[in-house]
Amino acid sequence: WIGITGVIMTTRRGELSIRVDQWVRLAEARRPFPDKWHGITDTDTRYRQRYVDLWVTPESRNAFMIRSKMMSLTRHFLEERGFIEVETPIFHPIPGGANARPFTTHHNALDLELYMRVAPELYLKRLTVAGFDKVFELGRVFRNEGVSTRHNPEFSMLELYQAYADYEDIMNLVEELVEYLAIELTGSTVLHFGDKPLDVARPWRRASMIELIKEATGEALSLEMPIDEIRKVADKYGVPYRETYGVGKLVLEIYEKTTESNLWGPIYVTEHPSEVSPLAREHRDKPGVTERFEAILAGRELCNAFSELTDPDEQRRRFESQAAQKADGDDEAMTLDEDYLRALEFGMPPTGGLGIGMDRLAMLVTGVGTIRDVVLFPTLRPEK
Repeated sequence: WIGITGVIMTTRRGELSIRVDQWVRLAEARRPFPDKWHGITDTDTRYRQRYVDLWVTPESRNAFMIRSKMMSLTRHFLEERGFIEVETPIFHPIPGGANARPFTTHHNALDLELYMRVAPELYLKRLTVAGFDKVFELGRVFRNEGVSTRHNPEFSMLELYQAYADYEDIMNLVEELVEYLAIELTGSTVLHFGDKPLDVARPWRRASMIELIKEATGEALSLEMPIDEIRKVADKYGVPYRETYGVGKLVLEIYEKTTESNLWGPIYVTEHPSEVSPLAREHRDKPGVTERFEAILAGRELCNAFSELTDPDEQRRRFESQAAQKADGDDEAMTLDEDYLRALEFGMPPTGGLGIGMDRLAMLVTGVGTIRDVVLFPTLRPEK
């Protein structure tokens, strides 16, 4: 790197230039950058040496510029609709808000084991109890799980909560947000993944989990079926399960094995069983399922959302069921949170809540095939 001082001038060919009077070396480059024409051919090197990748790979640099603008536009979209941005703790005394395995750490001064948050959900809902009717947080969450083209142990999450709304209102908000971002960032509602298009124009299809299983397999499942009958279906499709799984958990496992990977979208998968939705409100008309949805776009789950469970007694029962699952060896089951239950006892208005993986949303609007292409410094194994 060099710095120069001089006089701005125009050359004989009419090009704007500088007549250099003085120059100074600002920094020394001891390694040469790769040729911009050929770039970096080794994918692993691109992720490990992102500082080189961004310099020599225009597509990579452009993807992160789009991601940055996407985050700004998301904030603008929500603030225009009356949401306020808040910040909640990264370190939690009790892991909660999602079925996920947490990272643990230790606070030396307090001699206290803490957990890096798997979701900000329970703190944001405490704010809803406090009278904040529309809140959101854009921040990092941490889940001690595997790495894949769709998963990174630390990732960016948008969570929001809207009082006096339900999951239908949140569905409308999600498709409005995604359509807005697609138009602002690409100029069209049609996004492209290789040769396969995805039109995110509203409205999106809405279908229940059981309905989609029937479309994919022909199996007419019901939450009223005897457990042995559901197990036979699971065995038929090679779905592994524990003897302690209830009908709802088995339905979810069958869906994930037989159906989810075949969905392209955009589509809302609705009516998840209550057994696997510990924080969601029971469906007002259909016992055994919840007012919950997941949005699938380009074959990937983008978000999870529901009408919130606001009854402290029912929430306690759900937490106790989760505790039994944890005792059975489920590391992702939730832990009972007495302070959150106490907050609910002060009264929480009907509320709709949402969590969107912003890295996956960035994958959508940039058209890349792996989450590592939209995370500046992804988690990697140590170099040998």
